[in-house]
Amino acid sequence: MSARRGLTLADLVLLAVLAVVFGFLYWALVQAWGALQLAMGPFGDLAQHVLAGGWMIAAPLATYIVRKPFVGIVVEIVAAFVEVAFLASPVGPMLLLVGFVQGAGAELPFALTRYRRYGWGVFVASGVSAGLASVALGAVRFGWLQQDWFAWRLGLTVVSSVLLCGLLARVLGDALARTGVLDNTALGRARRVGAAAAERPHDEVPVA
Repeated sequence: MSARRGLTLADLVLLAVLAVVFGFLYWALVQAWGALQLAMGPFGDLAQHVLAGGWMIAAPLATYIVRKPFVGIVVEIVAAFVEVAFLASPVGPMLLLVGFVQGAGAELPFALTRYRRYGWGVFVASGVSAGLASVALGAVRFGWLQQDWFAWRLGLTVVSSVLLCGLLARVLGDALARTGVLDNTALGRARRVGAAAAERPHDEVPVA
């Protein structure tokens, strides 16, 4: 039901906070990318794919918490804007397109469930689709399909996206929810309903 309602002021504030926080975290990850490139030596060109999922985690996390259409896309675009406007990302305005594509890829599996399913499998699917979307964009921008390491780029990006985008978003969302800071969000309400159902005596649980 919540996916059909508009965003509340509390939702907008939360999404803004997530976008700003992850904009800075994404910028920090760029610095880590440079260090990893040096550490990987002749394989340094693959460093970005090892870390790829980390640049997409805001989308499934925002979707998990708010559970309304397009929030993952919006958070990724605004996070990209923070990087460009305030942190002088070397990618420039093109980063806004990257944020859109990656956010759309990460949010797609949740949209296919009509924002009603948030099991681990959906988060794995979110990571896979985000990774595929990222590789597809990179193939267009940089001609990866014609390069010898395309299979490595694809495999590393998908694995990284499943771990650092999909699964980590679920872990982080649950960790934040346990602190109580998300009690007034869709995630917080869903957890309370689930806890109440678990505590209800078995004979009071209606049979479907």
